[in-house]
Amino acid sequence: MGAGREVSVSLDGVRDKNVMQLKKLNTVLFPVRYNDKYYADAIASGEFTKLAYYSDICVGAIACRLEKKEGGAMRVYIMTLGVLAPYRGIGIGSKLLNHVLDMCSKQNMCEIYLHVQTNNEDAIKFYKKFGFEITDTIQNYYVNIEPRDCYVVTKSFAQSEANK
Repeated sequence: MGAGREVSVSLDGVRDKNVMQLKKLNTVLFPVRYNDKYYADAIASGEFTKLAYYSDICVGAIACRLEKKEGGAMRVYIMTLGVLAPYRGIGIGSKLLNHVLDMCSKQNMCEIYLHVQTNNEDAIKFYKKFGFEITDTIQNYYVNIEPRDCYVVTKSFAQSEANK
């Protein structure tokens, strides 16, 4: 590999033919099972859902859903972002999130948000590095995992004519 900790990571879209990669990752990464609507939303989001490959091994993914707010403004919901444990700390999650943040700017999204379990300090710290802020707390959001409460973590984008 190159100098220092430079990593060769490529991103690929999620389609019907490779959605099983996302399903396998989610089984390993998350304590909940996702339904068919999750995968349909992920595929429908196009460039907002990506798989990350390290030396041709699928090691991470970001899956988003596009939503229309009242008034017609579009926003992005991060359904999941995860990287397999042995591959954490080398910039793969950052690359996935930066890709989606760039897409938000290019497509003039008004905001991007997600839910984070209140005890997930690593995730909260990670998102704050990218300018996200805790904007709400939802009691009993999770049904089958403890703690059940979550934070709503949001990053807003300035709406400008230049982005249209």
